[in-house]
Amino acid sequence: MTFLVVANQKGGVGKTTTAISLGAAMVERGSRILLIDLDPQANATSGLGVSKSRDGVYSVIVKEQPIAQYAVKTSVANLDLVPSGADMAGAEVELVPLMAREFRLRRALKEVAGYDMVIIDCPPSLGLLTVNALAAGDVVLVPVQCEYYALEGLAQLLETIGAVRERLNERLDALAIVLTMEDRRNRLSMEVAEEVRKHFPQLVAHTHIPRTVRLAEAPSHGKPITLYDPASRAAEAYRELAREIESRLRSRQPIALAGSA
Repeated sequence: MTFLVVANQKGGVGKTTTAISLGAAMVERGSRILLIDLDPQANATSGLGVSKSRDGVYSVIVKEQPIAQYAVKTSVANLDLVPSGADMAGAEVELVPLMAREFRLRRALKEVAGYDMVIIDCPPSLGLLTVNALAAGDVVLVPVQCEYYALEGLAQLLETIGAVRERLNERLDALAIVLTMEDRRNRLSMEVAEEVRKHFPQLVAHTHIPRTVRLAEAPSHGKPITLYDPASRAAEAYRELAREIESRLRSRQPIALAGSA
C-alpha cells in the first residue's frame, strides 16, 4: 500500500481536484483507493458528493478513533473517503498540546487494510495537519498552477519535505510536481511551465492538467471529472497522470530536493 500526500501551501492550485481526479483515475486502472480529506475546508468531501456534516477525520486525528469506522463510500466504486467538516476548523490548535502530535495520522493509518493506495489531501498551509500527512506519507505530489508566482513557496515546500524526511519520516520522498491549469493559448502559462521545469527538471511530471470549464464544474456536481465528463481533455489528462504516477512509483528513487525560486 502506498501513502500519497497531495500538498501545496498555496491555495487555488488544483490540489483537491488533483486528489479526487487522480483517485478516480487510479480506480479505473483497477486500484482500490482511500482518500483522506485533511483540509478543514472539506472541498474533497463535497467534491465527492459527501456531506460536510459527517463525522470523520477530526475524530481520527484528535480523538484517536479507529479510521475504518469513518471511511464512507462515494459515487465512485472502490474510491472511499474519510471526510472532513466544520469540526476540523480548530484541529490545528487542538493538536498543539497533544502527545506525539505529528504522528497522529501515521498511527491511525497502521490500521488501514484492503486498499492499494491512500491519498491524503492537505490544507493549503505547512501547519500541523500537513506535517501529520508528511509524517505518514511515502511520497508527495505537488500541484502547481501555470500562473504568475507559480514558483513562490515551492522551494519552501520542498525544504519542508526534506526536513520531515530527516526528522520524522525517513521513507518520505517527493514524487512529482504536476502542472495544473495549463492554457496552451496563453504565452505566460507556457513560460511558467518552462520555468518550473528548469528549476526542478527531475520532479516535473510529463503530464500537464489543462484549464477547462468542465473540470471547474465537476466539484459542484459531487463527481470527479472522470465521471462528470469522461471524454474530456481533463479526464484524459488525469488518466495519463495516473499511468505516470504508477510508473514513477515502480521506478522510485530518492530525488534531491535542492531548488530555488
